[in-house]
Amino acid sequence: MSRHLADKRTATTGARVKAFLNIARSKGETGRDTFHKPREGAGPARMQQFLRIARGRTV
Repeated sequence: MSRHLADKRTATTGARVKAFLNIARSKGETGRDTFHKPREGAGPARMQQFLRIARGRTV
């Protein structure tokens, strides 16, 4: 018994990946900068939560 027509996928051409990379390159970023963005420092509220967890408090 053969597969249904919907179950036969054609090989992808990578068009979505190409489009993604073209957009990333058009922003003027290169290499690692495209995918690895520096994060902002933790704000005061977030730092408070980190310290609360580090001290062992859950609530």
